Amino acid sequence: MSPLLLALLGTTFTFLATALGSASVFLFRKDIPQGIQRAFLGFAAGVMIAASVWSLLIPSLEMGIEQGHPVPWFPAAGGFMIGAAFLLLLDRLLPHMHPSSDEAEGLPSHLRKTTMLVLAVTLHNIPEGLAVGLAFGLSSEGAGAVSLSGALALALGMALQNFPEGAAISLPLKKEGLSNTKSFVWGALSGIVEPIAGVIGVLMVSGVTAVMPWFLSFAAGAMIYVVVEELIPEAHLGEHSHTGTLSVMAGFLVMMVLDVALA
Repeated sequence: MSPLLLALLGTTFTFLATALGSASVFLFRKDIPQGIQRAFLGFAAGVMIAASVWSLLIPSLEMGIEQGHPVPWFPAAGGFMIGAAFLLLLDRLLPHMHPSSDEAEGLPSHLRKTTMLVLAVTLHNIPEGLAVGLAFGLSSEGAGAVSLSGALALALGMALQNFPEGAAISLPLKKEGLSNTKSFVWGALSGIVEPIAGVIGVLMVSGVTAVMPWFLSFAAGAMIYVVVEELIPEAHLGEHSHTGTLSVMAGFLVMMVLDVALA
């Protein structure tokens, strides 16, 4: 099976997980209870941290060594910083609004609040799809940096954390006055960017192999930015943060085990 098709299938799976999470709008009459929301967001943060380390940064470091780079860690460190800077730039430019905030971010616009809520989650789904696409593309190269099972583990991990993300967008949309059906559709569509980014990731792999360590760490930096900027702060809302903290650790553990066990 071609890496392009594998990446498309993998990111379609993560997209469907977002859609499944968005379907929770049919189960809850109001917002998700805060304890459950903290657990969901914390788990997603833990998964993304572990995926960034085991599936992206470590392969990036290994490729730097294999390629005989004079400073093996430099591509991993440089790409990581560029990925974070790229998400920071998009965060400053793209009009969006986080579900936990009443203030819009990015450039001034006349977009509706519901549109900006969807754009916020869509922005965060870009590095996830890119990471899965890069992993499947590299697994077909036979270089050893990322195995097919490792790429599958990454796709599964991204799907696990996409479920709470889908719920985190569809329920606020319902709160803004949209019907259950419209809230579900818009919440699900926030994840459609993942298959697109996944295809782009595969095409990157087929380009210049020498810059692959940069691309891998770029995706890692972008995902860590999302975790630190939004997921962890929102997972610790309220006076008691134990639920969020333990959920981060649980998500990290699950993704670590998936990556190591399936490698």
